[in-house]
Amino acid sequence: MSRKALIGVNAEYRSAKKDAPAFSYLSAGYYDSIVAAGGVPVVIPPLSDDDDLQRILDLLDGVVMVGGADLDPRRDGFMLHPAIRTLESRREDFDRRLMHLLAARRMPVFGIGVGMQLLNVSQGGNLFLHVPEDMPRALPHKDLLDPAHRHALEVVPGTLMERVYGEGEIRVNSMHHMAIDEVAPGFQVTARCPDGVVEAIESTQSDWFALGTQFHPESDSASALDVRIFEEFVLGVGGEVPAVKLAA
Repeated sequence: MSRKALIGVNAEYRSAKKDAPAFSYLSAGYYDSIVAAGGVPVVIPPLSDDDDLQRILDLLDGVVMVGGADLDPRRDGFMLHPAIRTLESRREDFDRRLMHLLAARRMPVFGIGVGMQLLNVSQGGNLFLHVPEDMPRALPHKDLLDPAHRHALEVVPGTLMERVYGEGEIRVNSMHHMAIDEVAPGFQVTARCPDGVVEAIESTQSDWFALGTQFHPESDSASALDVRIFEEFVLGVGGEVPAVKLAA
């Protein structure tokens, strides 16, 4: 019997308030998608001790870095834009440390939303802080009145994204205002919105299986095809991927 891959997932964090204690949580779509793809999800809390974190990573086959609020650009030498709503500092501190360790280990990683942005920034890339201003001709990438807002996707031939989506019209969900500007060395763009906004990246390094999507394949607004990105990731880390019958 084949061994299922253990896939770590970082957690969201909310600090204590007067009427509520501090707590961590995770949208069910992340772990449900990993399970559907044949992996076993393991939630990683925002640990403060690197030795404890290394111990957990020793047990894992790969890590999914989840979406959330915005990275604080001041940590990378940029000014804070008024549209930015930053992650809780404890989560961002932890996520940056975790990504550093993943890169050092060359551990397989799949970044989603801000997880992809952090993957890019951590490896030497940078970000547009507000797409409507930095790319004024861009399509809307966030609609506060429509959480299921979608736009077209153009994939690059010969990439994991092409294996997932193949040919034909592709549409993905969109719920962001920051985006990748300069792509980190060792990575390539593998999908864009027709307006040029980067929607997926993949490592070009032979010793590191790493990818990211700006869109959210775990979301309720995702398509039946999107879950195949999780299948490709689980398969890439050496897990057993079950046959999944896609909806017509």
